[in-house]
Amino acid sequence: MPSIFSYQSAEVDWCEGNFERSAVIAEYYNTISNVSFFVLSPALLYLNRQYCQKKALPLYFVSGLLILVGIFSMYFHMTLSYVGQLLDELSILWTLAVAYSFWYPQAYFPKMGPLGGRHFFWLTGITTVISTFMSFIKPTLNAYALNCIAFHLLYMTRKELKKCNDKRVHRMAAVMVMWWALAITSWISDRWLCWLWQAINFPYFHSFWHVLIALSLLYCCPLVIYFDVSYEMPSFKPKLEYWPSDSWPVVVPYVTLEEPHKQC
Repeated sequence: MPSIFSYQSAEVDWCEGNFERSAVIAEYYNTISNVSFFVLSPALLYLNRQYCQKKALPLYFVSGLLILVGIFSMYFHMTLSYVGQLLDELSILWTLAVAYSFWYPQAYFPKMGPLGGRHFFWLTGITTVISTFMSFIKPTLNAYALNCIAFHLLYMTRKELKKCNDKRVHRMAAVMVMWWALAITSWISDRWLCWLWQAINFPYFHSFWHVLIALSLLYCCPLVIYFDVSYEMPSFKPKLEYWPSDSWPVVVPYVTLEEPHKQC
């Protein structure tokens, strides 16, 4: 019986051919495409530095976990080991759990009186721990479950946009959804249509997934920060800006905080 650390001991093998471009990297392009996470995290921290100055822990914590997602995904696709598969999926699960704990709006906490927030955190923690144990039983199914969480995020985004009249925010959300749709299409295509991509010698859609989901998060995180400032920092007004400038055809959004309202 092979060790759980052994090469190709994972339950899943993606469409890209193994060891075609390197003797030590099983899936070459699926491995190097995770560099996008190493660019994503510092970009989020740098562009949204004004938010970090006022509320440092959430974005620093989530950005650090996104770095771990990139590291563990690289390890998984480099080795296709069972341990790599678990680390890859569990890092995503815990990043989502931490993001929910930090940024889920209190207005949507369970209606349980003053303890509603505490109950929500316990519920999030228990669900995450159960999902963690389930990952050891059937990690392949866990990957589909993690992707389904996106539908709840889209639902929450839709509810918040109904309350927001800022056209920039609506545009940012639309671009985020576009990148996510392209990303999930690439993930599903690589999983279900591998025979087709191998037939035309283009089995690289999972590497596209890594880059596209990172681009989606580059828009998703400022959107979440915008709503977090609106809910949790009422003395500030969030303002959406674009880097490098509004005039560029391709831009990266970030949030600035307008000066606090002066109290009489």
